[in-house]
Amino acid sequence: MRLKQKLQDVLPKEQLGHVSNRIHVIGDVAILSIPAEADGYKEEIAEAVISQSKNIRIVLNKISKLEGDRRVAAFEVLSGTGGTITNHKEYGFNYRLDVTQVFFSSHLSYEHQRVASQVRPSEWVLVPFAGVGPFVVPIAARGAKVMALEKSSNACRWLAENLRANGVEERAAILNADAFYILQMINRTFDRAVVPTPYGMDKILEIIADAVRMGGVVHFYTFKKRQQIEGLSKKYMDMGLEVRLCRRCGNVAPGVSRWAFDLVKC
Repeated sequence: MRLKQKLQDVLPKEQLGHVSNRIHVIGDVAILSIPAEADGYKEEIAEAVISQSKNIRIVLNKISKLEGDRRVAAFEVLSGTGGTITNHKEYGFNYRLDVTQVFFSSHLSYEHQRVASQVRPSEWVLVPFAGVGPFVVPIAARGAKVMALEKSSNACRWLAENLRANGVEERAAILNADAFYILQMINRTFDRAVVPTPYGMDKILEIIADAVRMGGVVHFYTFKKRQQIEGLSKKYMDMGLEVRLCRRCGNVAPGVSRWAFDLVKC
């Protein structure tokens, strides 16, 4: 049952119209973004979420946008107990994290698996904005050597724990650093790069492309409106990056979606 259906007898129609069915679930934590128009019904909404799923232990309300280059928002606890550390399972891998300390998107679970399935054991793979490891772990599990770049020291600690927990710590190195300085820090080229770009940081593509060998692959993620995609594909071609695949990975705001590009350096 969808959340709005659960709330039909709880919220007045005018408030119900402002509530989204969208719930971000990470492990046993549910994250909502309750609009100001429904602020007086937060507890009722949270109880509806918990009653809707036996797997939800705690419900949080996001009370700020993602802030800073570490992409962390502020939250308030609406219902439940036990803290904000959770264990998220995805395609046979486990990721432990504190949702209030680090960024994590379960909406990209298919992409984590899709990209990892293309990796060969002999590859060297670069992953900037690595977070707690949802791209790093499955790629390392394929037998590749991974260089994970992450600016947040909190995320690096969770990433190290997740590498150990999934038995791939020997195939991945963590560099707690700004991805924009990769060319000054690492004197090698990579067969592949996976770039889950934060909003507004598309300039990183030029830098990462320089770190990838000719014929290598860049999996690039960006936030755009549909009408921008054709021009963006042409721009990538002008940069010497052939577009092998372009797919939409869900809406993030009215009219704005996350898009995945598989690019080959030529």
